[in-house]
Amino acid sequence: MAVFFEQSNRIFTLQTNHTTYQMKVDDMGFLLHLYYGSKVSGDMDYLLTYYDRGFSGNPSDAAGDRTYSMDVLPQEYPVLGTGDYRSSALIIRGADGSQCCDLRYVGYEIKKGKYGLDGLPAVYANEKEADTLEIFLKDCVNGLSVKILYGILEEEDIITRSAEIINSGDGEVIVEKAASACLDFITGNYDMISFYGRHTMERIPQREAIAHGNHVIGSRRGTSSHQYNPAVIVAEPDTGEDAGKCYGMVFVYSGNFMCEGEKDQFDQTRVMMGLQRDLFHYPLAKGESFLVPETILSFSDRGFGELSRRYHRCIREHICRGRHAQQKRTVLINSWEAAYFDFNGETIINLAKEAAELGIDMVVMDDGWFGKREDDNSGLGDWQVNEKKLGCTLRELTDKVKELGLSFGIWMEPEMVSEDSDLCREHPDWALRNPGRNPVRGRNQLVLDFSRKEVRDHVFAQICRVLDEGNIRYVKWDMNRSLSDFYSVNGGSGKIAYDYVLGVYDFLEKLLRKYPDILIEGCSGGGGRFDAGMLYYTPQIWCSDNTDALDRLWIQYGTSFFYPVSTVGAHVSAVPNHQTGRNISLNTRAVVAMAGTFGYELDPGKLKGEEKEEIKKQVKRYRQYAGLINEGDYYRLSNPITDTCGAWMFIDRKGEQILLNVVMLGNHGNMPVSYVKLKGLLKDALYEETGSGKTYYGSALMEAGLPMPVELKEYPAYQIELRKTVDR
Repeated sequence: MAVFFEQSNRIFTLQTNHTTYQMKVDDMGFLLHLYYGSKVSGDMDYLLTYYDRGFSGNPSDAAGDRTYSMDVLPQEYPVLGTGDYRSSALIIRGADGSQCCDLRYVGYEIKKGKYGLDGLPAVYANEKEADTLEIFLKDCVNGLSVKILYGILEEEDIITRSAEIINSGDGEVIVEKAASACLDFITGNYDMISFYGRHTMERIPQREAIAHGNHVIGSRRGTSSHQYNPAVIVAEPDTGEDAGKCYGMVFVYSGNFMCEGEKDQFDQTRVMMGLQRDLFHYPLAKGESFLVPETILSFSDRGFGELSRRYHRCIREHICRGRHAQQKRTVLINSWEAAYFDFNGETIINLAKEAAELGIDMVVMDDGWFGKREDDNSGLGDWQVNEKKLGCTLRELTDKVKELGLSFGIWMEPEMVSEDSDLCREHPDWALRNPGRNPVRGRNQLVLDFSRKEVRDHVFAQICRVLDEGNIRYVKWDMNRSLSDFYSVNGGSGKIAYDYVLGVYDFLEKLLRKYPDILIEGCSGGGGRFDAGMLYYTPQIWCSDNTDALDRLWIQYGTSFFYPVSTVGAHVSAVPNHQTGRNISLNTRAVVAMAGTFGYELDPGKLKGEEKEEIKKQVKRYRQYAGLINEGDYYRLSNPITDTCGAWMFIDRKGEQILLNVVMLGNHGNMPVSYVKLKGLLKDALYEETGSGKTYYGSALMEAGLPMPVELKEYPAYQIELRKTVDR
């Protein structure tokens, strides 16, 4: 059991292998946060201090005690209305227009196994892997109840948090802000590492001190967004890759979010993760409840690397689901950068023939196969195969591909509709738009109101007919614009941002149940919806629309802080690269793409014979190491944004097999030698380099490193396998 409750002093303690999380119900019924960090013994309530803080108010039942103030005390779930002037996790507006909530403790329950969230993605674990703590709070005036949910995965050093808000009163209430996790630190200085970006350049690390005031990141785009990822690290200033204390917060949600970091007047720090407050105004009638999406917490006192590996294991084994989640992925080739919209059935067959000769497993037909779709201005929503364009039926096409020994995948964008489409002409009211206004367009397309069941059912039926007709083994689910017209006939503007995402989840859940053998890859212009929520339904996500190997080093570096390699869609594309115009060697492109699911995004018919032979070797090499890449521990060995090389490695759980990957980034006259230091090895073990037969002790490789060749090339890359031989 990982949950302990001391009745005498009403202290809850959550224990994992290496961490302790503790909270207390005080004499007035407030749920106070005591401690989260390295594993400790004993009760931590001695950390609470009480002084007269001047303009910090006191609750009425403090009976004139000016030393007791919620404006100072660390809390588990701070709310607006108790005299706490810091950021609130919950803001409630009552039927009378008042904004006030005063939650007090009423009880708890401890359960075996991990709680689930109806209609929302969440970490899953069985009764042997996890425990659940439910703490019940209530406002005795308006009847509002809150159930705070804690999931404890002891072996994984993971604690999850969520909240269910229940209107137990008589009148309607409105939820105006809701977070699922709050971390209150009563001492110390902290940095926040967030991951910013833009389309084709996502998840770049940004480190800033949490100073006095409120530091906020988030999304108002209807998706988690290219601009900020819903995952942050809170770290002590001296924390680095391999040492120091740091906390992770990952929001399991694919829509609007907000993360706040605030240092208060007394140098205390509060960090919260939850739903974006803007565009959110959620009414609850009597008896109705609202679920706040889950936040995954973890703590490491051994730097960012250990924190990342804990999240990698959690997401790979307790978020990703289905038969594909733990399988080696299919090596595929996608038609997009090979042909864009200019293709027919013969084009796809020729691509499949070339792919078969190269040893590739699957061909994917991207955008342009349906309706009136010759460019990105029309056809979305009309999910009927354009047999005139293909020159055959979908069944005939997929059968021909199957005869070549390949499986078949297809691209779709179910959430979108073009104004120039039969669907939009028949049901113009199905697209999101504000009453009496022309819609804001993105990529000349509108967004279907997926909060409405009739809309989802119509699109679902169309897509099922396509999947049933063809022998489809893979679907690339794309979403190529941000939401802007936040209004729905189902509930105005305040509910749609949340209900839309629930509708997407409902659609994906139905699709997975009907087609459990199909691998779905998520995509939103690449990495615009790369989050733990989508990974619950799609065990891999197209990491970025930018396939340039050099830019991908940055993008995949930032992605690696939370998300495992098995979830990262990465391909070798043509040169000059279509996004940057850069020419990078085929070997370097492959080494970078092998830090992901691996595949190709080019036309093999345009390659030279020696390039095709190289691809054959790359495919074999990836298959040789696929298990190690997808299931091994991942170590960042450099920062490609600041260092002279991009370096990372995979190592199996026993520390016996290593795959070192290095891309050299500097190219100058009379170059100095770069030494790459490995990590996670057995220091007294001897490791042999495959091919050369050279041997090194683990301690030498970790303390002094391996020298990299100095070559007169741009961006040369190396993959070096090492295997443990004998112990000293």
